[in-house]
Amino acid sequence: MLWEPSPEFAERSNLAAYMRWLAEAGFHRFQDYSSLWLWSVTQVEEFWRSIWRYFDVQHIKEYTQVLTSRRMPGARWFTGSELNYAQSMLEGVNKDDSEVAIVHAKEDEEAEEMSWGELRSRVAAFSSYLCSVGVGRGDRVAAYLPNTPEALIALLSTASIGAVWSSCSPDFGAASTVDRFSQIQPKVLVAVDGYTYGGKRYDRRDVVERVRTSIPTIERTIVFANLDNAEPTRGIGGDVVLFEDALKSGGGRARVYENVEFNHPLWVLYTSGTTGPPKPVVHSHGGILLEHLKALSLHHDIKAGHTFFWFTTTGWMMWNLLVSGLLVGSRVVLYDGNPMYPRPDALWGLAESVGITHFGVSAAYINQCMKSGVHPREFGLSRLVQVGSTGSPLSVEGFSWVYREVNPDVWLASVSGGTDVCSAFVGCCPILPVYAGEIQCRYLGARVEAYDEVGNSILESVGELVVTEPMPSMPLYFWGDEGDKKYVETYFSVYPGVWRHGDWIKITQRGTCIIYGRSDSTIKRHGVRIGTAEIYRAVESIPEVLDSLVVDLEGLGGESKMLLFVTLKPGIELSQELQTKIKEKIRVDTSPRFVPDEVYQIGEVPRTLNGKKLEIPVKRILMGVPLDRAVNIGSVANPEALKFFLELRSKLSASR
Repeated sequence: MLWEPSPEFAERSNLAAYMRWLAEAGFHRFQDYSSLWLWSVTQVEEFWRSIWRYFDVQHIKEYTQVLTSRRMPGARWFTGSELNYAQSMLEGVNKDDSEVAIVHAKEDEEAEEMSWGELRSRVAAFSSYLCSVGVGRGDRVAAYLPNTPEALIALLSTASIGAVWSSCSPDFGAASTVDRFSQIQPKVLVAVDGYTYGGKRYDRRDVVERVRTSIPTIERTIVFANLDNAEPTRGIGGDVVLFEDALKSGGGRARVYENVEFNHPLWVLYTSGTTGPPKPVVHSHGGILLEHLKALSLHHDIKAGHTFFWFTTTGWMMWNLLVSGLLVGSRVVLYDGNPMYPRPDALWGLAESVGITHFGVSAAYINQCMKSGVHPREFGLSRLVQVGSTGSPLSVEGFSWVYREVNPDVWLASVSGGTDVCSAFVGCCPILPVYAGEIQCRYLGARVEAYDEVGNSILESVGELVVTEPMPSMPLYFWGDEGDKKYVETYFSVYPGVWRHGDWIKITQRGTCIIYGRSDSTIKRHGVRIGTAEIYRAVESIPEVLDSLVVDLEGLGGESKMLLFVTLKPGIELSQELQTKIKEKIRVDTSPRFVPDEVYQIGEVPRTLNGKKLEIPVKRILMGVPLDRAVNIGSVANPEALKFFLELRSKLSASR
């Protein structure tokens, strides 16, 4: 055990307050988290009704039924009710005009602030402008924007009038952006002229124009001048206006919120799309509202007066979760740039300077900090309560590093979920201890189980992560998916009526969880199966190794062949001695069965635009699948990294 909440910390938590309220309101009296969780996933309708009441959800029309049916897919939530996500974000207690709502920072620049009053005023102005150019309920607004206040203003403006939001980060290329936005046929494109990353300026006006001309439904382009270009709209044709001019034209208007039904589309997010077009996932106003209130307040324990940060871009679902910090009255910190620039400890310096209480990053970032010798505790971090980690499993070494180098009394919140529900299935809890390498709990309302190969629920063994009861933030549908064919195929084809998420999970007797990576990228050798995350955990604990990728080429030449690829620290070569060290580490930490047949040094691991390792596409390439069928190149963040594997494929083929 690495951390345990003090009795005072647990008692002051939002979760403890909710448990007291449940007893007072006549629901039930719970003595511990495990009994509360069990109630939340067996008495599903009662639990979500309690969330609606406890958070006093703003609404115009009351619901007639909490849940029409528990059938998946097809569950409909809070039928009859009308509300608006943007209204709950912007209105309510602890949101006085003069108080700070947003802190925003860029690389090597002083952070700036935006008040609640200014945010509300700008949202009113931009939503008025959108209405004036014909955007209304159900129309799509696509955004090609960095993580700045302008993106949040545009999201809230879109939602406030009942239109549907969708965003991509400006590091996405034209092809991958068109792959996404063309599916939803947006009416308006809100785009940036460029961005800065790692001290370099990237002009994106040509990409914006290619996106605009590739999607015929775009009637107007609104350009946010981010690079101080003399002509931020140069080269962008059609009906184009500057973001600031749009604000001015809509200025002085009163705030108006379009009442929409609970299940009205709020936004469209996208799956990674590594082997085909990205799937456009549609979430509802009400489903996201309830899920994010539950997750941020009860699990992350974020309160009014707190300052919430997660390093993300607008192309990752963590941005959508981050900005929902406004729901609970916290400040949200938006950062645009390279997290390791101009120094590897830049974000930790930001945390101290702006008083971040909840500091969220990816597990890969924590690993980078470990390898770079970063010592966050040297900044003081006087207000830091929680360090969040997601994106991939955090190693035991990563857990230990946080408690050694950040603060021995910090709360480490390792969480795992997905774009699919725009939240986590398993994650943090303010009244439970933290154990090394383990996620604290299954989330309230998320009936997560581990299934064996024949669909039996198991404990203390690795199985498929499944969800056996519906959740409000599950997708309404995939945009344009006639008859829900792709939706059913993606989640319900293996276990009919049960959500299969595609991760390996072990649920322990004490209720903690361990994620072992994607179940579709499993290594199985000599009858024994292992998640690739276990191999990465072993390999990447070696100081010389920065990153790694493993694939098993079963069937190549008639037998299994396991290949490991490693990225090493600058100046280090893959010697025979280092290979032996890597193999021995895998042998000891996992099993002799999973010692790789060959180890290769590579310049970088190919990843998706959201930072996921390209295990399946690399395996397909090495198995001889043509590149255009093995991977959707537009979804690859560093396509040049694939060259090594194409060359290796030729060598492997020649040796067969």
